[in-house]
Amino acid sequence: MRRPRPLAEAAGIVEAPAARVWDALAAELLPDGRRTGRFRVQDAPGHTSTVEVTGRTIAFQGGWWYRGEWSVEPHADGARIVHRVFNVARATRWAVPLANRMFVGFADDTRTAFIERLDRVGHRLNRPTRPA
Repeated sequence: MRRPRPLAEAAGIVEAPAARVWDALAAELLPDGRRTGRFRVQDAPGHTSTVEVTGRTIAFQGGWWYRGEWSVEPHADGARIVHRVFNVARATRWAVPLANRMFVGFADDTRTAFIERLDRVGHRLNRPTRPA
């Protein structure tokens, strides 16, 4: 099966080694300290998501359509963080854009939230960041 195209994608550089960036990103996304396997978290009042941690990727899947993946990869200037949002609905995949008002502003909102998270990771490490 072919991997679906992301609904939104954002990337940025942290001027620090990938292992350090991974630790800082994991601390941001998974504050309870769990860093391996598959487990559930309450990510908003009354809402839970399934989390999968594999290699240097953290994925959150919740609701009937949402999957957000965060990954860290080496980069010439340190590490590159990439965030992708996918529509993983099965039978009613076509209904996701309708239910979300055709995602007006969704990609921009995702990028804005990504930049805020990128800045927090950089702050944790006391290292510069920039969108990629």
